[in-house]
Parts: sequence; structure tokens; C-alpha cells
Amino acid sequence: MLTEFGKIFVFILTAILFVIIALIVAKFIRPDRPTKEKLTTYECGENPEGSPWVKFNIRFYVVALIFLIFDVEVVLLIPWAMVYQQFGVTGYLIGAIFLVLLGLGMAYEWRKGDLEWVRPTIKEPVIKKSPSAKKELSLAEN
Repeated sequence: MLTEFGKIFVFILTAILFVIIALIVAKFIRPDRPTKEKLTTYECGENPEGSPWVKFNIRFYVVALIFLIFDVEVVLLIPWAMVYQQFGVTGYLIGAIFLVLLGLGMAYEWRKGDLEWVRPTIKEPVIKKSPSAKKELSLAEN
């Protein structure tokens, strides 16, 4: 007789075998007629130009990661919105704190400039010397 973990193991093993067998059967029954057109990179119906190994701007990845972070936080808000009344004021305050932290994170990203597509150029600070400092510098050199 199998234990509970044994039943789970058998279930996972059956699932893995089912996927492997389905892939092998599909390989044998599908038509295999490659052409030059079929082997090209698909780009939404457009004819590909250049190499498919093009470097993308890092901004794409940054925007995608920011989207994922805030998207997951919104997904966490949905269950809270459904049951916060059952927890009373404490549940409401916890949700409010979460929303404040979410707003602070959004303000931080906005202030940092990560929500802008074109990042502003960073200007190096220029130290302006006063006329008296120039006199002192010339006297020290002599």
C-alpha cells in the first residue's frame, strides 16, 4: 500500500510520462516538410531584416520588470478587497499600509526616472570658484 507521498510520486511520474509519450507520438505523426520560408524567424508577419540576435535596449527589460512587480501587487490586492471587511479595522489598516507602500514604490520609480522612456541625461556638477578663492589659490602657488 502506498503512502500519501507515494501517491503524489505516482501522480507526478504519470504526468511526466504522459507528456513525454505525447511529444514522441506527435513527432512521428506530424508532417515534416521544412522550407526556407518556414525556417525564417517569425516577426508578426513582417519580413525579417538583419540578424535575429539584435541587442535590445535595457529599457524594455526595466519596464517589463516594473510592470511585473506592480502587477503582482495588484493581484495581491484582489483577495484583500474581497475579505477585508471580515477582519475589521485591522484588515483595513493592513491593506491601507500595503497601498501606501505601493504608492511610495511608484513615487520612487517615478522620481528615479525609470517610468520615463527616454532617461534624462545626468549633468555633472560644476564647482564655481569665487574671485577670492582664485586669489588665495594664486597666492598659495607663489
